[in-house]
Amino acid sequence: MRLSEAARPVFARHETFHPRYGWFRKAYEATADDPAAFTRKDAPVELGVGKNMVKSIRFWGSAAKLIQDHPDSPHKRATGVAATRFGTRLFDPESGWDPFMEDPGTLWLLHWQLLAPPCLLPVWWVAFNQFHAVEFDIDELETACMAGIDSAAEWPRPHRSSVRKDVTALLRTYAPAERSARTSVDDLLDCPLRELGMIAKSAATGRYRFTMGAKPTLPPAVVAYAALDFAARTDPASKTALLSRLAGEPGSPGRAFKLTEDELADALRAATAESQGRLALASPAGAAQLAWNGDPEQLGLDLLGRYFDQCRSHDASASAGSIHLSGAAPRVPAGAGAK
Repeated sequence: MRLSEAARPVFARHETFHPRYGWFRKAYEATADDPAAFTRKDAPVELGVGKNMVKSIRFWGSAAKLIQDHPDSPHKRATGVAATRFGTRLFDPESGWDPFMEDPGTLWLLHWQLLAPPCLLPVWWVAFNQFHAVEFDIDELETACMAGIDSAAEWPRPHRSSVRKDVTALLRTYAPAERSARTSVDDLLDCPLRELGMIAKSAATGRYRFTMGAKPTLPPAVVAYAALDFAARTDPASKTALLSRLAGEPGSPGRAFKLTEDELADALRAATAESQGRLALASPAGAAQLAWNGDPEQLGLDLLGRYFDQCRSHDASASAGSIHLSGAAPRVPAGAGAK
């Protein structure tokens, strides 16, 4: 998958704010209550944030595919918004998978959605899919992202300052918070996606690195959904996908979650056990591949629904131990607080 196929030429639309606790839910809830929630003059009061934060919440909700511009909005300069089907499946207060963002799987799912087409964060897409440095600093990542964006020849070249803002937002979203005399508790705890541990910082060199390897809180159901989503987008007529593609091709779950082919296979193997025979791993010609029956999009949604149903059953019974499908530690709040 190429950058121009996966993303849109959108830069620094987040008003320099990274996504904060509660903002994903707030974007959906505001939209569900009022399609004009983000364009009203009293929006800052209603949402309880500053004016620039209103724009930022709308951007992050759109980037995570939770909300979208309303297709029937009569005002092109003040476009209304509508919840997406994905947003409703995830956050609907009555039937949503995880209305209060209590499950770590929700954060991984949002991470995938931020990178999935149509990606509104092309700088992030380049960073996760085309940048291979073991360790790096902000300047090196910025230079690499500029080069990656230049590969999309049909796009207008963005200002370097805009790319810098997106790189900064990426690091503030995923990397450990910088500690200083001026650092507040809010600064240290204000981003839910830091819990994923996708970017670490070397104590010895002070340089960043993407965290490779298995992720303890990453549910196999989310990995399977991402694999099926990627396969459906890149080869919609196929009923199989090579694990090497799912692990290593730009735009793949292996790149997004920083998993090796073996780690991806382990996660998918766990997911097949819960698929009622609709998903399988096989090596018919010596090359490992994922195979499925039926519509891959619907199968992925069914696996997610089953995972979240089991999470709710686990909580209701208050039993000890891990959830069978997730293979993860017992659930902990993941962004339950709201600002």
